[in-house]
Amino acid sequence: MSQNYTGSNSPLITTEPYKEFPANRYVESVSDTSRQLDESKNNRGIEPFLNHEIAPTLSVADAIAQMLENLGVSYAFGVAGGAMASLWGALSNSSIEVLNFRHEAGAAFAATEAYFANNRPTVVFTTAGPGITNALTGLFAARGEGAKVILLSACTSAPQRGRWAIQETSTYTLPSGGIFTPGALFNYAITIESAAQLPQIFRKLALALAQPGGFVAHLSIPTAVQTSLVEDIALPQLDISPFPMTPSKEAIAKSVELLSSGPFAIWVGFGARDAAAEICQLAEKTGAAVICSPRGKGIFPEDHPQFVGVTGLGGHASVLTYMEEQPPLRTLVLGTRLGEPTSFWSSALVPKGGFVHVDIDPEVPGVAYPHIETFAVRSDIKAFVEELLQQLPDVPHSTTLLLPRPEHKAIEPAPDIDYPVRPEVLMAAIQKIIVEGSDAIVMAECGNSFTWSTHLLQFAQANRYRVSTGVGAMGHAVTGVLGAALANNSKAVGIVGDGAMLMNNEISTAVKYKIPAIWIVLNDARYNMCHQGMKILGLKGADATLPPTNFAMIARGMGAEAIVVVRESDIEAALEQAIASTAPFLIDVVIDADRPAPSGGRNKSLAAQGVKSTAAKGAAKQVSFPMV
Repeated sequence: MSQNYTGSNSPLITTEPYKEFPANRYVESVSDTSRQLDESKNNRGIEPFLNHEIAPTLSVADAIAQMLENLGVSYAFGVAGGAMASLWGALSNSSIEVLNFRHEAGAAFAATEAYFANNRPTVVFTTAGPGITNALTGLFAARGEGAKVILLSACTSAPQRGRWAIQETSTYTLPSGGIFTPGALFNYAITIESAAQLPQIFRKLALALAQPGGFVAHLSIPTAVQTSLVEDIALPQLDISPFPMTPSKEAIAKSVELLSSGPFAIWVGFGARDAAAEICQLAEKTGAAVICSPRGKGIFPEDHPQFVGVTGLGGHASVLTYMEEQPPLRTLVLGTRLGEPTSFWSSALVPKGGFVHVDIDPEVPGVAYPHIETFAVRSDIKAFVEELLQQLPDVPHSTTLLLPRPEHKAIEPAPDIDYPVRPEVLMAAIQKIIVEGSDAIVMAECGNSFTWSTHLLQFAQANRYRVSTGVGAMGHAVTGVLGAALANNSKAVGIVGDGAMLMNNEISTAVKYKIPAIWIVLNDARYNMCHQGMKILGLKGADATLPPTNFAMIARGMGAEAIVVVRESDIEAALEQAIASTAPFLIDVVIDADRPAPSGGRNKSLAAQGVKSTAAKGAAKQVSFPMV
């Protein structure tokens, strides 16, 4: 897993509710606990408190809600059910804001994006049985993206297990491995059978949440246990600062030696998002060219003259031009796995001297390119770059070569009948009205929405653009946009396809809670990445079309504001109307389905590798998209 950490501004973890106070300083006393809880959603500091015991009349559900408050949770997303009624009630009567979604996967996607919007752990709650299984895709995405999310689920009480209880959730009906135990999905998982377990669980959660990187946990609470009383149990006193992960002196010295031996490039990933200023200083100090992963867009300003382009899916051919014409000796990799969506494992992106790869996860460096010389450094990105800035010598600006820039073809004039909308025209309007004209977070759904947005939109700030390149689940941006808007307390925009919008949307939820989410639907009546991919591959007979859908009518039927755009001349006005609205807003854009999604960078990468000519005789060629 690549670096995904909370950063130096994350709150400390203690057993006391949040209370505002000067940064990193403790207050002397606690005078009004209830007031502190009411204010906790907007405060970032924490103070330790006296050894408060949980009142004997407190239920396990109430104690868990109190524990989550103390851990800094401010939002819980989920779908209620009878088996978790007590837990639902306890959350609803706490300072945590509880949002009832229409589907558990949507709740989990929203929780993931809420975490990235405010750097505070979030909760997903589900009932037993299908509530848990429905949430798994979203939680899988949370793990892959590096979010900090805690799943609270109900399960069948011990006396009823194996007796066909309603929505029975036990080893008789669900596999326990990986769902109720730690594994690939959950970093930590446990079934709470007794209140006596709570102090140890609280301690484990507090310690894990203070660690850099993502953390996804599952606490499953049997229905009967939720209402059991807590007696003579005290939560432990914890005063836990975020764990620093600094590079060793030897690692810095070796990095300086390797990077000083010739020109180097900087490859920026999502895990470096908290070191944006330092990376910019490093690039300007050394004259290094900067490239980024799709998830890393904006960490280094895309309008900077040293920015060469985005790599991977939806990326720019300018990166390959740079590697061919001005190849660096080495590349400094910061916070990216270099997986297929980022690199396509292209040999054309490998510098002669190999990589200096920095990540908090020691298993990341060298995995994508195991045959390439890689000097691995385990460190927080910001701490590493700060130290590197002190040690690396300056490079005179006069020696900096003119670098290739991302290609942006001029948009041809509109035809006499500007219908349907060309995707590149839509993206230009989004750039002007949304990216440059507002502070909204922008999210792109997987598929062609991803490639159009990643290729054509430009960001000059970190944490403005979100895509999922790991799980890449349809419905992530469609529903995650609610969590981003809520936790950021501002507009958030989802650029999504019609297929994803049909699969899993939370318009009704946004209306209920007055969340200012905006959906821009690329409506082409197709799963168009599939349609175009099959066409390029020459595979016939597969049908990726959809019946035409009026999404604006659906949105208005749920209580949102909406508009249909069929002409290019109407796009900007529609976007301005959406930004100005205080209500959830959907723009249904009928786009030209036959415009090929941008894949120049990928095609050039394949050509550079000589895919056709180097294929072994008789060997089966990989046939897939977006590997086309």
